[in-house]
Amino acid sequence: MRSSAFDALCVSLAAALPVGEAILDGEIVHLGSDGRPRFYPLLRRRGDPRFYTFDLLWLDGQDLRALPLIERKRLLRSIVAQEPTSVLYADHVEGTGVDLFRLVCEQDLEGIVAKLKTGLYTPEATTWVKIKNRGYSQAEARRELFERRTAVGT
Repeated sequence: MRSSAFDALCVSLAAALPVGEAILDGEIVHLGSDGRPRFYPLLRRRGDPRFYTFDLLWLDGQDLRALPLIERKRLLRSIVAQEPTSVLYADHVEGTGVDLFRLVCEQDLEGIVAKLKTGLYTPEATTWVKIKNRGYSQAEARRELFERRTAVGT
């Protein structure tokens, strides 16, 4: 059996969460020394990846998708440690989306995801939108990188 580059992350996630079973929505990231996500070290499997979780869909036998996002976030906050571990809690900001996006662009981050705090988790009828920073420096040449990989693999 081939070992995944993220096997250690999976083991540490299970150890970091004080629950029997959970389904989290989130994103694997590599954080630079400045705390910002770095795409290329993650792609090249350098360093220790972290999992930023922003939603909780299932907890110990209970389907949470029909709960409002703000309630799922409250439950998620209760199971993710306050101190940094392999699993990190992605906080939310209410009512200042334009200011937040401006700051994200100034800090050269990828973008933001805007969600309704009352929204349910319904992928077939999503109520969220991803707003990308068009000037994000780490977006350069990504498409070409993945297109080359696909062409080589076919």
